[in-house]
Amino acid sequence: MVLLHVVGFLAPWNYWSGGSHGTFWLAASTLLARTGVMSLANATLTVTLLAILCLLIGAGFRVWGTAYLGPGAMRGASMVGDRLVAAGPYRYLRNPLYLGILFLSLATSLLMPPDGAAFFLVSISAFLLLLIHGEETFLTQQLGQPYLQYRRDVPRLLPRLAGHIPNSLQHPDWLRAVLNELYPIGLTLCFTVFAWRYNARLLVKCLLVCYGFSLVVRALRGKQ
Repeated sequence: MVLLHVVGFLAPWNYWSGGSHGTFWLAASTLLARTGVMSLANATLTVTLLAILCLLIGAGFRVWGTAYLGPGAMRGASMVGDRLVAAGPYRYLRNPLYLGILFLSLATSLLMPPDGAAFFLVSISAFLLLLIHGEETFLTQQLGQPYLQYRRDVPRLLPRLAGHIPNSLQHPDWLRAVLNELYPIGLTLCFTVFAWRYNARLLVKCLLVCYGFSLVVRALRGKQ
């Protein structure tokens, strides 16, 4: 995922072809303004508000989903499938963490060049679908019929408005969830505060700071 972000931001083919280095933020605002529905200023404001909304939804799904998973599932490098979690957001959709990433990616792509954003959104969507397929295959092998029934009852990425399965006895750990999801939380706060300057470079710096800080916190927690 880090590599996809880097390629999206750099869009290296622009350096080879001499293409534009503007942002998707400006391109989306301009395209909306050209419809004649609103001025460029209002279009930019609308795109910015939609980006903040995507960040809020994405960070919310990440924190909510992480709160109901064990530390090994969130911090380990290998798949974990020793139990079925059917509590919290997992009653409404099977992959709240990946849905959160998609919403975060939509907002982050605004800071990229338009063609870099297109590459990033397509490639990260394909990558997440590949991860979901791999995890579903693994969990089906590990958990068998209960997971197959869970797959039939709960949608993959489009949440249902009401849970159709009983709530499991899984209690959320909100403090651990917040500490594990400092990057999306920090990015959402920074975008909410600084987006009104309409300075993409400043927000990219905020993104890097938030990501670096989250890595430091995670490394320190790993030593405890």
